[in-house]
Amino acid sequence: MGRPGAEDALAGAALGWTPQSAPARPGPPTGSPRPAAGGGRHARRKTPESAAGSSSGRFLLRAAVVTAALTAVGAVLGLVRDQILARYFGAGAETDAFLVAWTVPEFASTLLIEDAMALILVPAFSRALARRPVSLFGDPVRALVRATLPRLVLAVAAVSALLVALAPLLVAALAPGLPDPRLAVDCTRLTATCVLSFALAGYCSAALRAHGSFLPPAAIYVAYNVGIIGTILVLREPFGVRAAAAGVAVGGVLMVLVQAPSLVRELRSRPVPKEEPKPVPAGDGRLLVLGMIAPVIVFALTRQSQILIERFLASPLPAGAISHLNYAQKVAQMPMILSLMLCTVSFPVVARALAAGDAEAARRRVERDLLLAAVVVLIGASTVVAAAPQMVELLFQRGAFDASDTAATAAVMRVYALGLLGQTMVGALVRCYFSAARPLWYPAAAMATGLLATGLAGAVCAALWGAVGIAGANALGITVTAVMLLLGAHRQSVPIDVRRLGEGLLRLTTAGAWATGAGWLCSVAIGPPVVAVAVAALVVVGVFLLFVACAAKAPEIPPLPRSACRRTPHARRRAASTAAEAPSVGGDVPLDRGQPR
Repeated sequence: MGRPGAEDALAGAALGWTPQSAPARPGPPTGSPRPAAGGGRHARRKTPESAAGSSSGRFLLRAAVVTAALTAVGAVLGLVRDQILARYFGAGAETDAFLVAWTVPEFASTLLIEDAMALILVPAFSRALARRPVSLFGDPVRALVRATLPRLVLAVAAVSALLVALAPLLVAALAPGLPDPRLAVDCTRLTATCVLSFALAGYCSAALRAHGSFLPPAAIYVAYNVGIIGTILVLREPFGVRAAAAGVAVGGVLMVLVQAPSLVRELRSRPVPKEEPKPVPAGDGRLLVLGMIAPVIVFALTRQSQILIERFLASPLPAGAISHLNYAQKVAQMPMILSLMLCTVSFPVVARALAAGDAEAARRRVERDLLLAAVVVLIGASTVVAAAPQMVELLFQRGAFDASDTAATAAVMRVYALGLLGQTMVGALVRCYFSAARPLWYPAAAMATGLLATGLAGAVCAALWGAVGIAGANALGITVTAVMLLLGAHRQSVPIDVRRLGEGLLRLTTAGAWATGAGWLCSVAIGPPVVAVAVAALVVVGVFLLFVACAAKAPEIPPLPRSACRRTPHARRRAASTAAEAPSVGGDVPLDRGQPR
């Protein structure tokens, strides 16, 4: 059976078309002549549904591109932030103390922005928006905000105050081997204030994404890193590394400010009913019951606990080990962050499809997103492994960050990159479990299993190989979790084809291995770091796509250039002048708008 083009799959998944809602008309048998252009009752007629599907697909593509672009800007600013830290504070005990305090914003961002908050609130707002046109009880969206936002603010404000008060105990638990815990305590008290601002930022992000507004949420890390960088440059002389901790607090406030005006406009977009609205029936409010949100929170906490294990295992190691792990992780995770942008944009689409009972549309959307995310992350991981020393030298080797720090960080970064595909699959697959109204405990159990593997392997490997062994344990644990989530996904609300997806991922991984070898040979043969990184990246991309498209004959890549060609002006004019149409070739995307091949 043939595969649909990328444009058809994107449009069909975005609109949630199914055989019941948009039956595919049978085409002529193989070898039969096509009707003449412009003639016959089989001539193509552009329906409103197909036009809407094309428009929706283009919107998702534009949203993904804008989100990826702003995320890339935020990631670059994050690298600039890390460069400033490395330049002024190096990779010694002072930076280690700050990075222990950095655990608080890392934990808070995962729990309150990236994972738990989004996985709970995006489906809730999506269902409220789906009920909005037919609601007889007032505006479900505003009712959801009234029911959730005040309680959230009170809860996270109390947690923030508790962290400030218990900072000494927290530092002692996170890193018992620090030589100067007082500095870490001061930094932790400053970073603890971000819990409230991150919660508000995550709430705004989830609500805006459900409304189809992706620009402000994508800009939050730009604002965040600008706040940290500016604060370090202004306050580093009198306060030292504490200025970086204060920058976390400033950046958190900026994250809220870049989103709040857009959310207020969205909430005011529907006129307030003249009469007093009746109470909204219990529906989304059930999401706030502990039994409903607990699986998501436990999953997010368990996932982020990998960093706690790393910091705990690295604290007895020689000074700088925590810093080497941190710098390596920040660079190595950039491909994963970019690869998940399409999943972030399409998450509300999947949630709405499931709210409408259209599991088939959600399946098509999720399967394509998983493969495209794997393509991006494997290309990035191959480049990282191939040119890690040159990347670290180019980014960090200046000031207090010397050649020995470069070598140690590059070794850790290469091992971290082995787990990037697992990190991406976990981030993408978990949406299959949490898109529906009833989150499940299986993802949390899978994450706990992976965390146990990380801890056991890390305890052994840290004694043998130091920070490199800790990075290897991280890669092992997250891969175990990814495999468990993949094997269990077909039983969930989005019944993906696990066998077909697994075969595609295996082909892509093989291509990544070949591309890594080719890129490494080029990076070794070229001297200047900037040239070596650029050439290695180009070679990796070329070899990867060539292997997948030609040698492995994987179906994940060919639809992409065909889709790009169909977007050119010449192709659009040709399509507009051709009224006849061949039958649809994609049985898994029953669209009434097939394209001639």
